[in-house]
Amino acid sequence: MGWTDHLHERCMIGGLWVEADGGETIAVNDPSTGEVLGSVPKMGRAETARAIDAAQAAFGEWSAMTAAERCALMLKLHQALMDHQADLGELLCREMGKPLAEARGEIAYGAAFVRWFAEEGRRIYGDAIPSPWRDKRILATQAPVGVVGAITPWNFPNAMIARKLGAALGAGCAMVCKPASATPFSALAVAALVEEAGLPKGVFNVVTGSASAIAAEMCENPKLRKITFTGSTEIGKELASNATRHMKRVSMELGGNAPFIVFDDADLDAAVAGAMASKYRNSGQTCVCANRILVQSGVHDAFAAKLARAAEGLKVGRGYDEGVTQGPLIDAAALEKVEEHVADMLAKGGEIVTGGARVGNQGTFFQPTVVKNATTDMKPFREETFGPLAPLFRFETEEEAVAMANDTPYGLACYFYTRELGRAFRVMERLQFGMVGVNEGIISTEVAPFGGVKDSGMGTEGSKYGLDDYLVRKYALIGGLGF
Repeated sequence: MGWTDHLHERCMIGGLWVEADGGETIAVNDPSTGEVLGSVPKMGRAETARAIDAAQAAFGEWSAMTAAERCALMLKLHQALMDHQADLGELLCREMGKPLAEARGEIAYGAAFVRWFAEEGRRIYGDAIPSPWRDKRILATQAPVGVVGAITPWNFPNAMIARKLGAALGAGCAMVCKPASATPFSALAVAALVEEAGLPKGVFNVVTGSASAIAAEMCENPKLRKITFTGSTEIGKELASNATRHMKRVSMELGGNAPFIVFDDADLDAAVAGAMASKYRNSGQTCVCANRILVQSGVHDAFAAKLARAAEGLKVGRGYDEGVTQGPLIDAAALEKVEEHVADMLAKGGEIVTGGARVGNQGTFFQPTVVKNATTDMKPFREETFGPLAPLFRFETEEEAVAMANDTPYGLACYFYTRELGRAFRVMERLQFGMVGVNEGIISTEVAPFGGVKDSGMGTEGSKYGLDDYLVRKYALIGGLGF
C-alpha cells in the first residue's frame, strides 16, 4: 500500500462512506505546491445530526462491553496505526506540510494515546463510601459521559484526534469528529482503521464541511453530551459559551504564548538545542512552541549567536523531499502573519540575526528567523506568531524574567533553563502555566497531563487524568439490605 490508499474523499457515518446531501465538496491542497490533493464533502447540520444518531446507537454497544473487551479492540487500533505509520505519515505530510520524519513521529505519538487509554480504561475505579446508616450502603461509580463531539486543528491532524479519541473510547464513549478543512484526510484515514480494527460501526464518525453549522449542531443536539476542542482562544470561548448554554461538558485546549527563559547559569548548548526543538518543530506551528525567548543579559549575545547558527542549519523545503527539516506554513494567511510580526519588530528597533524572508516563489515557505532587541511593545510579545520566528528579549533578574513570562492572558506551556536547583523550583512554582519544561524543550507525552490555565483553556488530555472529562460520577444509595 501507499499513502494514496489511505486518502478517502467521503465521510464516515455509521460505518458507511457517504457524501454531502447536496453533493458539495471542499478542495484540499498541498501547502508546498498548491496542488489539489483531493476533495471532501461539505457537510452541515443534517449530516452531523445523522452522525450523532449513529454514535448514539454505537454508544449502547460500546459502553456495555467490559473494559477488557474495549481494551483489546483499542490495542488492535493502535497496532493498525503503527502498521501503517509510514503511509499515514506521508499522507499527513502531503496535506499539512511537516517533514516526513516529524509526520511519522506524529503517527506514533498519536497511537501511543490510543494504547495508553486502552489500558487506563481498565482502571476506572469507584468508591464504597462509609454509610451513616446501618442498613444502607453508598456506592460512587463512574460512567461514560455519552456521545462526544471533537473539533480538531490542522497542525497535528492525526495526534489531536488520537488523544481525544483514545480517551473517549477508553471511557466507553462514542465520537463524532469534525477535522480541520485544511487537513481532513488524516481523520478519514483513522476512521477507516477504526473499522479495520473491528470496533462497532458508528463508534467513530467523521464529518467535514462547514465549521459553524457542524459546531452548532454539536452544541444544540441533546444526544451529544460533551465537546472537546483544540484551536484558537477566540473560537474556543464562543464554542464553550454555546455548549454550556445547552449544558454540555467541554474541554478546551486553546492558544498559547509560551515563554522560553534562558538564565545566565544555563548550559547554553542544551538551551539552544531545547529552543530549536521547541521553536522550529512543525515550522513553529504548535500551540506549545516557544513564542517569546527571554535571555539574561550575561549570556544574551552568546545565546543569540549560537541559536542563529543552529537555525541556519535547518533545510527548508517540501516535507517529503530528502533532508528537509522545515516544511511550509499551512497557508498564505499564516505566511503573511509571520511577515507582519517580523515587520513590526523591525519597525520598532528589532534587528535580524538570521532569516527574515520568504523562501522561493512557490508554496508558503519562510526562513527560520532570529530577531534580537525585542521589546514588550512588539507583536510577538502579545500575539502567538505560529511560525518560525524566534524573538529574543533581554532581561536582568530572575524576578523580571518571571514577571515578563507571566505578562500574558495565556497559560499553556513555558520553558526555562538553569543549573541552579533552588532557582528551578522557585521559577517553576511561580510561572502561571499548565505545563513547565525545566531544562527541556519538548514536554509532550501520553503519560503526563496536557492542558493550560487562564485563556489557554480548561480540561486535561493525556495521563491518568485524561479520562476524567469523559466520565460522569454516579451516586447510588442501596437500602433494604436487612441488617
